[in-house]
Amino acid sequence: MLRILPLCFHQVTHPDRTERSRMSRLHTERPRKWMVSGKKADFREIADRLGISVVLARLIRNRDVVGPEESAAFLSASEQLLHDPKLLPDAEIAASVILDHIRGGKRIRIVGDYDVDGICSSYILLSTFRALGASADVRLPHRMKDGYGISREIVETAAEEDVSLIVTCDNGIAASAPLKRAEELGITAVVTDHHEVPFEISEGTRRYLLPPAAAVVDPKRREADGSGYPFPEICGAAVARKLCTLLWEKADVGAMPPALSAELDAFCGLATVCDVMPLQDENRYMVRRGLEEAARTANPGLRALIEVNGLSGKQLTCYHAGFILGPCLNATGRLDSAEMALDLFCEKSGDEALRMAQELRDLNDSRKSLTREGVDRAMALIASEDYLRDRVLVLYLPGCHESLAGIIAGKVKEAFYRPVFVFTDASGDILKGSGRSIEGYHMYEALHACEDLLVRFGGHAMAAGLSIRRDRLDELRRTLNEQCTLDEDQLTEKLHIDMELPPGLITMGIAEEFSLLEPCGTGNPRPLFVTRNVRLEQLRILGRNRNVLRMRGRDSTSRPLDLLCFREEEELQTLLEEAGLSKAMADLRAGRGNVRIDMVYEPDIHEWNGTKGLQFIIRDWRISR
Repeated sequence: MLRILPLCFHQVTHPDRTERSRMSRLHTERPRKWMVSGKKADFREIADRLGISVVLARLIRNRDVVGPEESAAFLSASEQLLHDPKLLPDAEIAASVILDHIRGGKRIRIVGDYDVDGICSSYILLSTFRALGASADVRLPHRMKDGYGISREIVETAAEEDVSLIVTCDNGIAASAPLKRAEELGITAVVTDHHEVPFEISEGTRRYLLPPAAAVVDPKRREADGSGYPFPEICGAAVARKLCTLLWEKADVGAMPPALSAELDAFCGLATVCDVMPLQDENRYMVRRGLEEAARTANPGLRALIEVNGLSGKQLTCYHAGFILGPCLNATGRLDSAEMALDLFCEKSGDEALRMAQELRDLNDSRKSLTREGVDRAMALIASEDYLRDRVLVLYLPGCHESLAGIIAGKVKEAFYRPVFVFTDASGDILKGSGRSIEGYHMYEALHACEDLLVRFGGHAMAAGLSIRRDRLDELRRTLNEQCTLDEDQLTEKLHIDMELPPGLITMGIAEEFSLLEPCGTGNPRPLFVTRNVRLEQLRILGRNRNVLRMRGRDSTSRPLDLLCFREEEELQTLLEEAGLSKAMADLRAGRGNVRIDMVYEPDIHEWNGTKGLQFIIRDWRISR
């Protein structure tokens, strides 16, 4: 039977007032292009067979799910979506190598990464190895001292400490040099990663470059004929979780204890959300299962993190994972050491775990403040320089904490809808940068095309990290823009809309049914609709920063609508003035408005004093013509 889950309002982060004002003006000057889906199917047949509404049947098809059988699997998000771990390249080899070292009593070191995925995948491997009797520990690189992933120094330290096997997680696929050093020192290596496989192009042919290791487990590996793992878009923790399933089977010690399995699922689900994996295919099951297990976790550290963030007893959602819990974990790797987060998850004392969790939350508050300062500096730089002619923004912020470059790049990208690289000082004459991209611009391949300018780089289509000599930064900016083929249409942000539907036709029952799409996020967005000619009648401005607009309106059904928009009042005033409706704001405040808008909206169920109500969140708007 299909379950109805609570429909939770998809909250968004809000920048500070100065930044909001700039973004509001930019949003007005650069309107988004509304793209309404037109995918076809026999929606009535799907609806009848699954016992759902035609509206929900259309929403499912818009997520590239075809036919009644696939639609049923999508909605159930059951364990049947999981792919066999043996389909992962080298997974069986990796399990055998690890098991041999465990049985031989040899020392194993896990080398993870400093983000949520790296922390969670390290904990998954560590818990499983130790449960099987391994002598195992974890080394998480320090972002500023070590840089990303495994390094020569980490390898040489392992050799000095008599480590026999290194297992990477969430890194290693591009670490040929450090792993070659491990080979020279007699250390066996197993790579588990999920990032793009490095390649070189010779005479127009792409040749993939695997690092030297006993096994390289990466779902993005492909054979010469293009075959490979059925769903390559899983995170490092999911790779680790699958490897542990296979390892336990090979150990032949009976079924994995339910408590351990539940714990691994919780960390796998958390990492999948925080690493912004598409919530499709098996990721839907791993996230749904993982968030359920996280909400009732017995792990003192995770339980404490949930408690200090006020989430105890609540059904955890992707928003909670991605915007509340995840940032607390990421803050350790950005401003201190990610091993703080790992230590939290390994802590057995509930009281000590609470103290540690509060420390993580405080650290994240500091990170937020530094981020706001960095975004303001980036905006000021763009305003003072001739940057907006560039299709790729390359910004240098001296003195900015290097761990925040990616967050700042993401916020600038949201404001200007261009690929953005933010650089800051590293050591000597070296700058470190982080990039965030837009649809149609493959960031990793763009960097690959100018790799002769770079000291080091890595990443994927939508994000990248790199290092460069200070005196080559201007050349990189020029080269990236010369090679960029994005046109004006591609530089216009697209708002992908499910269908045109008057909100007056959405009942409470239909809105509750939308919860069957959960978990929602990247690759499976919350339902978005467009409607025309809505009459705004009344406006109230709420919020400490006066950035919550609550309105009353009516659509073509004449049904009264409760509307909510998270924009500043200045943006609405500008919208009205540009349409020649300068006096309309006063009429709206007085409750006698007659402003007609087209709007993109999202249905939302809110509850107050035990009573449920239906409201509609406006995501974008235009004055009706």
